[in-house]
Amino acid sequence: MLEDQKISELIVKNYFEKLKVNLSLDVAIVGGGPSGLVAGYHLAKDGFKVALFETKLAPGGGMWGGGMMFNEIVVQKESLDVLKDFDVDIKDEGNGYFLIDSVQITSSLIYKSSKAGVKIFNLIKVVDVVLKDNSVCGVVINWTPVEYMSLHVDPLTVVSKKVLDATGHPAEIASILVKKANVKLNTPSGKIEGEKPMNAELGEMETVENTKEIFKNFYVSGMAANGVFGGFRMGPIFGGMLLSGYKSYKLIKEDLRKE
Repeated sequence: MLEDQKISELIVKNYFEKLKVNLSLDVAIVGGGPSGLVAGYHLAKDGFKVALFETKLAPGGGMWGGGMMFNEIVVQKESLDVLKDFDVDIKDEGNGYFLIDSVQITSSLIYKSSKAGVKIFNLIKVVDVVLKDNSVCGVVINWTPVEYMSLHVDPLTVVSKKVLDATGHPAEIASILVKKANVKLNTPSGKIEGEKPMNAELGEMETVENTKEIFKNFYVSGMAANGVFGGFRMGPIFGGMLLSGYKSYKLIKEDLRKE
């Protein structure tokens, strides 16, 4: 016989145990789009303690909707090696264009990263970073509805050796860092350069090029990288996002192992 109280007890007990265990991390990833999920998948597979914080109900970022809600995405040949781990159907359209069902690939990214050990916290908004000794060493979290309703509820802190901003176009966490701490980033101006208009070819290349550590222990990937460094937008082609996630994984792994 099912007991209503027991159902609630199990959910509360296990969620808060998961949260408690993940208050101290190797890597905190902010944003559950393709670059954040790819980075998290590989870091967790390598044995690092990783949690991903997603503002929305469902991780996946803009990949779910394909192009203008036509749920297909395009990737280029260079990203096919990254996709090997995610068991998706890829249709070769010739001339270097490959087509994937956007729902299939997004679902696979979420599932595989979770199975690899990434703890995904959806409906959690990262509202600040922890800054000590001129280094980022954690994030500050609150419930998304609390932030959207502008309720005066104090947040909680998650300590992390590395933080990855994978928040997409707004580069939200990098923007917070600059605005609140007035720090100088590893960009031409030391500030947020701002995203340029659409140019798929340049945008794809720059997404990978701009994936870097921009402040001590703080990295950017995906469209957040282009927003920070002033790269072009690329639209519904996602190879660069996948490659950016893989590059951020390699950078963070190398730095963690040095420590």
